[in-house]
Amino acid sequence: MNIKNFEFKASVDNIEKYENLLLKLNPRFQGTDHQTDTYFNTGKGRLKLREGNIENSLVDYNRENLQDSKKSEVILYRHAPSDSLKSILVHQFGILVVVKKIRKIYFIGNVKFHFDEVENLGSFIEVEAIDDQNKFSDEDLKEQCDYYYRYFGIQKEQLQKLSYSDMLLNFENKE
Repeated sequence: MNIKNFEFKASVDNIEKYENLLLKLNPRFQGTDHQTDTYFNTGKGRLKLREGNIENSLVDYNRENLQDSKKSEVILYRHAPSDSLKSILVHQFGILVVVKKIRKIYFIGNVKFHFDEVENLGSFIEVEAIDDQNKFSDEDLKEQCDYYYRYFGIQKEQLQKLSYSDMLLNFENKE
């Protein structure tokens, strides 16, 4: 499945504050997912295997590292949990980094909200305006994403330009 989205990620000190703001909008709660994202060595873009109790997928994506709402081009393959798939990917590509997190997932329409506690990195909120049916223009998706950026009162210095994988690699290289 090909997906286009705009997203932002922000570091937060008090994740409950932002979750309570979202709850005022009556979102649909998807659940709390304990996720392990295994990133593989690739020649271009990012390739990750997500293993969770809610979401299990193989994700190929390309995204610029901007400290703003940014566009991602995603190819998503949803699958049942499989040790064989992970073994093949590890054998063929090797592991770049593993990201472990506890993620609360909410939706309002096509907009997905993540409230993340990421091992070794801290607390974050992610907002993704998602188009998997080619219904929205890039401008529409960016405006949806930016609306929630303003709604949550996110400050520019809270925005993260890097993925969790890149942040974790930087963290590990400092040790």
